[in-house]
Amino acid sequence: MRHLKAKDKQKKLRFENIWASDFAERYPQVDIAEANRILHGQKANGEMIYGLDVTHAAWSAVGRGWMTAMLRWPLIRWFADKGYLYFARNRNGISKLITGKERCMQCSLDE
Repeated sequence: MRHLKAKDKQKKLRFENIWASDFAERYPQVDIAEANRILHGQKANGEMIYGLDVTHAAWSAVGRGWMTAMLRWPLIRWFADKGYLYFARNRNGISKLITGKERCMQCSLDE
């Protein structure tokens, strides 16, 4: 996320902390538990998108959509989405295996 934010020179993206005390008030349409389970995004027109669709839209907004485009190709999409859901469900354990520590519940993108 920090890398994506660094690439967002034109400030097209807005990153939100689902654990912020006023998040539910500002985004009543978002279930926080569900947002913790799977990545949520909202387009400028209000349409909600999820999972790898968010990833691809975000990278496309910063001119790097070519990096994730293959994940949205019809045949690959099904497998990529299943892989994403597995990763999202097990991200803390995977992180601990790779880095030796689980990710925090409330990480900052400002670091």
